[in-house]
Amino acid sequence: MDKLRRVLSGQDDEEQGLTAQVLDASSLSFNTRLKWFAICFASGIVFSILGTGLLWLPGGIKLFAVFYTLGNIAALASTCFLMGPVKQLKKMFETTRLLATIVMLLCFILTLCAALWWHKKGLALLFCILQFLSMTWYSLSYIPYARDAVIKCCSSLLS
Repeated sequence: MDKLRRVLSGQDDEEQGLTAQVLDASSLSFNTRLKWFAICFASGIVFSILGTGLLWLPGGIKLFAVFYTLGNIAALASTCFLMGPVKQLKKMFETTRLLATIVMLLCFILTLCAALWWHKKGLALLFCILQFLSMTWYSLSYIPYARDAVIKCCSSLLS
């Protein structure tokens, strides 16, 4: 159990440089990290649900895009409390999930641009859908063989 706590709290110092150890260090206890993870993740869910509810209001596509994107960012940031920000960034940009991370971050940015600056409702909705798909693909990268299972499922459905 102690090993699990060390890994989840980012205190597993195997092959970590001095800079990474300093940036990854935290004075938060394991219980505090879990509480903030839950708070951040729950707020992400609330933002996403609120954004979906606002979609049906007149002119609500802007609010939907903003709240949905904030919800996804909060949910993604919540894992920083479990493993630390440096370890989170390292895992995000590993070769197995590099493409998914880049597409996901681009979708965050493009959703906000389409809704707030370009004023293109259809484009904002398209980017929200792509945001959902890229978040799903990114999340599946943490589950062993999950991507392979999804690919096999989809290919069997299409054939």
